[in-house]
Amino acid sequence: MAPDGLAWPIDFSAGYGAGVDRGIALGGGGLYFVAWQVGYLRAMSDAGVDLGLADRVVGTSAGSIVATALTAGRIGWLHAQVSALARVPALLKALAPASSLRPSQVRALDAFSSAADARPETVQAIGRLALAAVTPDAARMRANVQVAVQSSSWPHPALRITCVDAFSGERCVIGEEAGIRPARAAAASSAVPGIFPPQPIGDRRCMDGGVCGTGVHLDLVAGARRVLILTLGTAESPAGMTERAGAVGRELAELEATGTRVLARSPNPVDRAVLMDPAAVPAALADGTDMAEADLVDLKAFWS
Repeated sequence: MAPDGLAWPIDFSAGYGAGVDRGIALGGGGLYFVAWQVGYLRAMSDAGVDLGLADRVVGTSAGSIVATALTAGRIGWLHAQVSALARVPALLKALAPASSLRPSQVRALDAFSSAADARPETVQAIGRLALAAVTPDAARMRANVQVAVQSSSWPHPALRITCVDAFSGERCVIGEEAGIRPARAAAASSAVPGIFPPQPIGDRRCMDGGVCGTGVHLDLVAGARRVLILTLGTAESPAGMTERAGAVGRELAELEATGTRVLARSPNPVDRAVLMDPAAVPAALADGTDMAEADLVDLKAFWS
């Protein structure tokens, strides 16, 4: 690790999840997947599944906002706000891109969207374009995310938020010990290259946690007793946005090979074009809720 302790190599043999009994990993996927995860987790909670028992919660990109609310005990509050997006314009500003992008933004976003691997040179090239893009102010993004997460101090020792150093390409993992405000960490984790600015994290400038080839960072729970995983991707997902084809399936297999019991769920197939569309939120909430209700017997047995 680097001297600041934030750079954690992606390594399923490192035992990052050793000693964890119950883990949750929440992946990225835009405004749509925020809503889907909130619907799923709220339905779990309403059915008596005690999510507060999790002793490791990993949040990436959109999942970082949900993970922060979850560990703060505010998943019901976030559900209410997502259900009434018209009354929460700051949440939309935090998660949905502007309708028109500058050429510098388009270059960065296109490089990320089309990347078929996460080699260091690929991630660093995306990072350079993200740093060069003329985007909305970083402080404004943090303020908008603060409205969404509602926590000024780190909500729980279980929370880990991932992001990527835009200069070095290193995967960074932010926990309570880093002394970073959760809104800043979640803003960094959600900083899609070209859409939102990389965020200052100590001496680093960090971008979306999904840029380093994984949207769920399952190595951070490798060795845990059991892990609930909510991911937009599936085992058959095609290559793109630095993930190789089938990347989620390989991560799940590597996690299970460490002895971890896994329950992984994804939304019904959805067009990526709607991931940032507020109009898709009601369907996402309903789909997440319906899937959790169908899963309840398995969820209760898995979590207890």
